Amino acid sequence: MEGTKRKNIKTGQLVLIVLKKHQQSGELTEGFVKRILTKSPNHPHGIKVQLATGEVGRVKEIIEEEED
Repeated sequence: MEGTKRKNIKTGQLVLIVLKKHQQSGELTEGFVKRILTKSPNHPHGIKVQLATGEVGRVKEIIEEEED
């Protein structure tokens, strides 16, 4: 799922983000959302979040958790 819409992102969710220092390379970092930092309902480059680790970046992909 895309990370450009704020309504798709919830705290505690597993996501892939791109950190500011990795914007050129596009390297993704996986983690759980601690806080949603973007206030607007959508953002073309991805909603900015803070992960549980403290890292901040824009959501590129939301990882769907498989249900049994």
